[in-house]
Amino acid sequence: MLSSSKTESLSDQREAYSQAAQSLFNKAKLIAEVGQYSEAGSLILKALDQERRAQGSGPQVLQLIKPRG
Repeated sequence: MLSSSKTESLSDQREAYSQAAQSLFNKAKLIAEVGQYSEAGSLILKALDQERRAQGSGPQVLQLIKPRG
């Protein structure tokens, strides 16, 4: 089982990734509004990567389903 400090650390890490993603999405929106679509697209890809990292941080659980037979 994870200690409470480790759990808080994972939660903080997840929050940092989420905040970074939101910041990048906001920047992409502003840049797209002035017509710099290529740069906006790059920022969106970086934001999606941060979202993926946020979802992937934390304990990983693997469940195996055994067929009945």
